[in-house]
Amino acid sequence: MRFISPKVDYAFKKIFGSEQSKEILISFLNAIIYAGEPVIKSLTIVNPYNPGQVLSLKDTYLDVKAVLADGSIVVIEMQIASMAAFNKRVAYNLAKAYSNQLVKGEDYPLLNPAIAVTITDFILFKKTEAVINKFRFKEETKNFECIGDELRLIFVELPKFKKTLSELNSLTDKWIYFLKEAAMLENIPNSLGEVSEIKLALNIASQANMTVEEFEVIDRRGMILQDEKGRITYAEEQGRIKEAITLVMRQLKKRFGKIPAAISPKIEDLSLSELETLTEDIFDFNSLDDLLSWLEGR
Repeated sequence: MRFISPKVDYAFKKIFGSEQSKEILISFLNAIIYAGEPVIKSLTIVNPYNPGQVLSLKDTYLDVKAVLADGSIVVIEMQIASMAAFNKRVAYNLAKAYSNQLVKGEDYPLLNPAIAVTITDFILFKKTEAVINKFRFKEETKNFECIGDELRLIFVELPKFKKTLSELNSLTDKWIYFLKEAAMLENIPNSLGEVSEIKLALNIASQANMTVEEFEVIDRRGMILQDEKGRITYAEEQGRIKEAITLVMRQLKKRFGKIPAAISPKIEDLSLSELETLTEDIFDFNSLDDLLSWLEGR
């Protein structure tokens, strides 16, 4: 048995946003928003995925939107690769979900709280090792709340989750493991299968239960997203290499003065790890000859 990756947005929509996904989504949201407590009892999925109408690569309704029993709106999105102004996009989608509740002339008391749950397959907050980070409006210095639960942002960063299958202790752990590792599973592990909603999610994610058209679209979308992530990773690495070259050249000039033109191309050919090593080794060089020996011996 093989499973599609929930990290592909089309697959995520199918697993969490189909008509039969209500119990799955309730369990998942309780795990992520309320640490596994059964706070959410029921919900309605907006714009559900319809297996009879296969999504195309031009579809834009790839997030999952739900209205809870108390009227609160939750927008859930999977993002596999970083993008420019990503935080602003998340904030915009939350504000749009909140404001679109009212039509012209309606009163503000009719507004219900809105929550944006964003799952990323990249590191977003480097200042913390926490997998889940939650935000709401608070006063800057005294830290008291302004609008309570009206607007909330919740982020799940999959790369930070390091637990193995045997280390899963909570419902939250199990759902995050499902998101991160489902595509690597060959069967349904007992620790996941004992949660009926995760077992159902894995059955929906099973390649055997997909139409040929669904699998082709999800497979193509997965390749597109991986290519996009690869381009971003390459661009980020090239940016770090450029910064490292600039740093090395600055250090060399401070230590030895003018650097011969023949040396610059040799430094520009170094990998990022070699450049990082060179920034440390520079202080052991007594002359440019030592530098040349280092470059020739790498």
